[in-house]
Amino acid sequence: MDLEDVEEFRERCTQCAAVSWGLTDEGKYYCTCCHNVTERSKEVISTEAIPNTKIQAINRGLKRKRKLEKGWDWYVCEGFQHVLYQQAEALKTLGVGPELKNEVLHNFWKRYLQKSKQAYCKNPVYTSRRKATVLEENPSHSDWDSEPELLSDFSCPSFVESGAESQPDVHTRKPFPINKASQSETASVCSGSLDGVEYSLRNRKGVVKMTMPRTLAFCSLSLLWRRETITLSDLLRFVEEDHIPYINAFQHFPEEMKLYGRDKGIFAIESWPDYEDIYKKMIEVATFLDLPRFPDITEDCYLHPDILCMKYLMEVNLPDEMHSFTCQVIKMAGIGEVDFLTFDPVAKMAKTVKYDVQAVAVIVVVLKLLFLLDDNLEWSLSTIAEKHNEENKEDKPWFDFRKWYQVMKKSFDEKKQKWEEARAKFVWKSEKPLYHSSIDRSVAYKRREMVVNLQKQFSTLVDSTPTVEKKNPSSFQFNWTEEDTDRTCFHGHSLQGILTKKGQSLTTKNSLYWLSTQKFCKSYCKHVTTYEESNFSLSYQFILNLFSFLLRIKTSFLHEEVSLIEKRLFKTKYSKTKKKSSRSRKVRK
Repeated sequence: MDLEDVEEFRERCTQCAAVSWGLTDEGKYYCTCCHNVTERSKEVISTEAIPNTKIQAINRGLKRKRKLEKGWDWYVCEGFQHVLYQQAEALKTLGVGPELKNEVLHNFWKRYLQKSKQAYCKNPVYTSRRKATVLEENPSHSDWDSEPELLSDFSCPSFVESGAESQPDVHTRKPFPINKASQSETASVCSGSLDGVEYSLRNRKGVVKMTMPRTLAFCSLSLLWRRETITLSDLLRFVEEDHIPYINAFQHFPEEMKLYGRDKGIFAIESWPDYEDIYKKMIEVATFLDLPRFPDITEDCYLHPDILCMKYLMEVNLPDEMHSFTCQVIKMAGIGEVDFLTFDPVAKMAKTVKYDVQAVAVIVVVLKLLFLLDDNLEWSLSTIAEKHNEENKEDKPWFDFRKWYQVMKKSFDEKKQKWEEARAKFVWKSEKPLYHSSIDRSVAYKRREMVVNLQKQFSTLVDSTPTVEKKNPSSFQFNWTEEDTDRTCFHGHSLQGILTKKGQSLTTKNSLYWLSTQKFCKSYCKHVTTYEESNFSLSYQFILNLFSFLLRIKTSFLHEEVSLIEKRLFKTKYSKTKKKSSRSRKVRK
């Protein structure tokens, strides 16, 4: 390439402010210092004076095609970086503020690269070949713009910008970049990435290895830091509804990032994310990063159980008056305190609250306090409410548990059936074919093309379209309104039928209560308690199944949380059972 071709272009690079330009095969200018490609291209005034113009253009195209087939040199951490960027962009479209990507997740990822010694350290793990894109020694020449802020140094909830990040040229900043690396080095024969084989075998002690499920843990921690209105169950549901890239997220990789072989086992996921698994990974990641105490969860925060209980009461079509009872249970159990709700990874027993599961468990406890849920009392109270509503049609209706059960069961069964059908029809195969080595590339693409053609022919024969319409994202899965004549809305119904006056206060007619767990497991057990459906009433089973479906969790997981709240609420009952068990042991001796 002659210097005459680029000397006429003297503008400064928007990334590193250098004036050192080269020409790509497409005729666009790129910075030789930081490889930033501009939209400007070399202008050709007249093609008459240039011989063989058309032939040269064809040659350029072929050359670019060969380079595309070969691909860039890239590392696994750059692939995860791209996935995190796409997930952050998706959260932004769902209404989350841009600060989550540009400040919180951006800094969490930097901190991870530093702690795992992949970047921002003296001796990174990438000692051979080229360094990863994120490993720029001089931050002023990278798209990251600044050294990683050490989060342990911050005492305030929001991240403080460094001097480099507070410069006026913020519009040109590109967080989570994937730069064009040198094409001189070939990728591994067994993987498209340079370190795919090494990464899949790597198992360094004390280092949390990055995986696809841990990308969701990073997102969930970032949402928790920002105290956004998206819980962990909402996040996983949005993943399931394809609003957040996770399954086949590698399809969003640039075309030049070739992915095959061992990369398939790293980035290709063929299972839905599990709530308990992501929850545990959140704690692992936060502990590994040595994150400071998270911002306080106060009463005006969406994640506070008072607010979440109101949200889930509305979703399952229960009366608004029940909210006062949930608030009382929260206060009595001591689970609404700031210190209890705020996540502190530095603490000795680092564990975050399962905010959505806890709120739902509180509602289950309140339902047991009001209706006992023993397959007897709730139906007796329903008969009284039904009789009163028939005799007093103009008054505010009393809440009828039987009628609510019938309405909810019908809606729940319909929703669950659609969900199961959608899961059964889900196509795990990606549109972008995966192959074991570069040699199998052409065969994989031919097979994929054949499969797509067969699917089109079959759908034409059966007169159906294989594509499923994407649902609009919503915090609610069930919607209830007074105007809906087909389904009864119970939000405005009264609880007078289950309450009785005692002096100046109202108390429940039901004075009994049964504990979900009589005896908790030992400390060395992985679970707190066990759940056998046959040991519990049908009403209790239905309530657990309903809420478990809403949160996409196992019923045993919710039952465990209910038991833990009861343990805090009825300390005297559990202390009596402990004394009885100790006495029986003494008698046996």
